[in-house]
Amino acid sequence: MSLVAMVVLALSYFLGAVPFGLLLGRWRGVDPRRVGSGNIGATNVTRAGGRALGLATFLLDLGKGAAGPLLARGAGLDPGWIAATGMMTILGHCFPVYLRFRGGKGVAALMGVFLVMNSVAAVAAAAAFAVSLLAFRYVALSSFCLALTLAGTSVWLRGSSQPESITALACVLLVAYTHRANWSRMLRGTEERAFAPPDPGESADG
Repeated sequence: MSLVAMVVLALSYFLGAVPFGLLLGRWRGVDPRRVGSGNIGATNVTRAGGRALGLATFLLDLGKGAAGPLLARGAGLDPGWIAATGMMTILGHCFPVYLRFRGGKGVAALMGVFLVMNSVAAVAAAAAFAVSLLAFRYVALSSFCLALTLAGTSVWLRGSSQPESITALACVLLVAYTHRANWSRMLRGTEERAFAPPDPGESADG
């Protein structure tokens, strides 16, 4: 491993770990960790501070996801290292050292990574998310559909042995893990649906 690769990997993790949802929430005088699911991702930030704050969180998380692979590409690293920096950015988002490794669920950062590495797969995944959300109105389920579509499209376009495909397949497991509380609520019938008035007794994906 070269020194440049080590530095870019470290920078990617620490950039991914920046908790934009929490920082924006504090700027608006709210703490998303004390609202809804307690997550600092865009969905729960929307619940805590409104749509504009949620959108800003999503765009910043998307941007930091893209930043890792762009750093690696700018440093002249090969596709394997580019995929590795993308994974480090996503892991930083999900397990930020600044917040005792309790971060977001990785979906926006994942999309940012693949907008750089495989934009066709990213667009297909976004479409799958939208269709699932309109059909079932569960953000967690739609996020998992996004991850599955991203992985499937990457494997189809590039082959299963390519670094970006391996990253996408790993992220299917990661997204399933970060949404584990949502699966439990869905089984109990208490998971909040999108486009529905909030119920104080329910919590949702973030």
